[in-house]
Amino acid sequence: MDLTAQVRAIQERIAAAATASGRNPEEITLCAATKVQTDGTVRAAIAAGVPVCGENRVQELVSHLEADAYAGAKAVHFIGHLQTNKVRQVVGRVDLIQSVDSQRLLQAVAAQADKLGIVQDILLEVNIAREASKGGCLPEELHGLLDFARGFKGIRPRGLMAIPPVSATPGANRRYFAEMYKLFVDIKDEMTDNQSVMDCLSMGMSADYEDAIAEGATLVRVGTALFGPRPPMGTR
Repeated sequence: MDLTAQVRAIQERIAAAATASGRNPEEITLCAATKVQTDGTVRAAIAAGVPVCGENRVQELVSHLEADAYAGAKAVHFIGHLQTNKVRQVVGRVDLIQSVDSQRLLQAVAAQADKLGIVQDILLEVNIAREASKGGCLPEELHGLLDFARGFKGIRPRGLMAIPPVSATPGANRRYFAEMYKLFVDIKDEMTDNQSVMDCLSMGMSADYEDAIAEGATLVRVGTALFGPRPPMGTR
């Protein structure tokens, strides 16, 4: 696969979706979901123009960091489920943790950030479709979770993240994206003391990122559309 051509094609589709919605394409960030990719593939994606890499698994994040595979990327994000016992391997090593969804995890992230003397940027993950199999706080829990997060000096909330249901029907997730955008706007309005920081709405993946952009996403997480079908773990 020609990664340079793939990155260019996706960036062009991002730009077209933004323009069609009356938005500036520069408002949208492409985050490459590098799950199960090799160090070489990660480096090639960055060389091809991917600005941000998003890692799902702590073990792979640590491995890529040790190999300096993210060199040249503008940022590295953690986008997968994060267990509290692995927080110390992530905090301070990524620019943004996108998947914070509970008071317990917030406390763990804040404690590690305090130990390191840093402020860790985070997104609050919302289970917008209320799926039992997925992480994320429920929409009605979001405001309370944000208030809790704001009580820690070592945490800086930057916005919201969501993973809507998998659907083969085009446009099926637009209602969830629209609900997320409304939550995002409501929260920005509440953050009168910190509005400039609440700038990230991460939603949309390979199958629906254009719909997400149409509904207000500022960051899209693209894996399969960029790298092709993922190889099984252990076959890289």
